[in-house]
Amino acid sequence: MSKHLGPEPWNHLPGGRSPAPGPLRLVQALVNTTNLESGQDAIEDAAGLRIWLTQHELISSRARVTGQDAQRARELREALRRLLMANAGEAGAADPSRVIGPAADRAGLTLGVRDGGRLELQPRAGGVDGAFGRILAAAHAAMLDGTWRRLKACRNHGCHWAFYDRSKNLSGSWCAMEICGNRRKTRAYRQRRRA
Repeated sequence: MSKHLGPEPWNHLPGGRSPAPGPLRLVQALVNTTNLESGQDAIEDAAGLRIWLTQHELISSRARVTGQDAQRARELREALRRLLMANAGEAGAADPSRVIGPAADRAGLTLGVRDGGRLELQPRAGGVDGAFGRILAAAHAAMLDGTWRRLKACRNHGCHWAFYDRSKNLSGSWCAMEICGNRRKTRAYRQRRRA
């Protein structure tokens, strides 16, 4: 059974950080559906994914959601997390395109015209695939408008919580300096002492 983390995990961001702006908030919310330290996962099964997608107004409450959809959602979440780790200067081991490409294909992402002539990616698919498409479209739009590089995954291994770096020089590395920053510095200090 899903361990529900709530509809808006950014309300509980460490260090009192504000959430990512606009639709990029969806990407942040998806990445933060799991707490790597506690093992809680809001989308570990179809019921949890249905709750999350419904609360974020990405599907209707009557849409079909399967266990396979939940698996694909977790894979998409981790592919996006790898991209956010790259934003934070961490190299990812796996290639996120093997998940993101097929998800975009199933969503049928295409260019649409919105708000007086502005082009944006829009999913042709409905249901869960369309929901994933909307998340990918939000990531793509953020890459175009320059906000994407500010969404990062915490560099503390075992955390990797998505946070929005509002520093002027994009120097943020941790979800919260007083938590993960101190842990990382303490670990480095201990390693130096042992050496």
